[in-house]
Amino acid sequence: MQYILEFLSLMAVFSIFIVVPGADFAVILRQSIVHGRRAPVMTGLGMGFSLLFHISYTILGLGLIVSKSLMLFAMIKWAGVAYLVYLGIKSFREPGFRVQEIEVTAEDRKPVSMSKCLGMGFITNALNPKPVLFFLSLFSTLVHHDTPALIQFSYGIGMATALVAWFAGVSYFFTVKAIRDRFIASGKWFNRITGAALVGFGFRLALSRAAD
Repeated sequence: MQYILEFLSLMAVFSIFIVVPGADFAVILRQSIVHGRRAPVMTGLGMGFSLLFHISYTILGLGLIVSKSLMLFAMIKWAGVAYLVYLGIKSFREPGFRVQEIEVTAEDRKPVSMSKCLGMGFITNALNPKPVLFFLSLFSTLVHHDTPALIQFSYGIGMATALVAWFAGVSYFFTVKAIRDRFIASGKWFNRITGAALVGFGFRLALSRAAD
């Protein structure tokens, strides 16, 4: 039951995290506009593989930190709470989606291989500092240090699956111009809702840890 609750807690925060527009979202959106539906799906799959890479070294790194210093581990937990609040405030203050900055040329519209899309997704996510900071804070805050590494990695598989599914949905709906335009038009309120949710999660985690 402990592991189920941990996984549900992770997915509750992560589900908000993945819908907040960032570098990954911008790449998927561009792929959808330029190449249709298949290319962004493969790009999202590459991001899912990269996510497992981030999670693997996060789990190993936190295990090493716990073995050396519980005080340092506690500091990372509180830094994680602060980071969730920071992400929320930043998202809340965003005016909307900057889709108008995407310019498509004739060169962009040339056919692209699926392996290239897969690699693009992996590299985009791997070089993005946002997942690095987020997973360090997320796992240190929500996952107990006694949870076996194999269980933690299974959490990661679930999160990577959710990421791929989300971007597959984005690639499907954003190839329909009417749906894309409607979503973009609601960008300001979308950012406010997701931002408030992240801030709420951050404060909730802070209060729960303070009671421990």
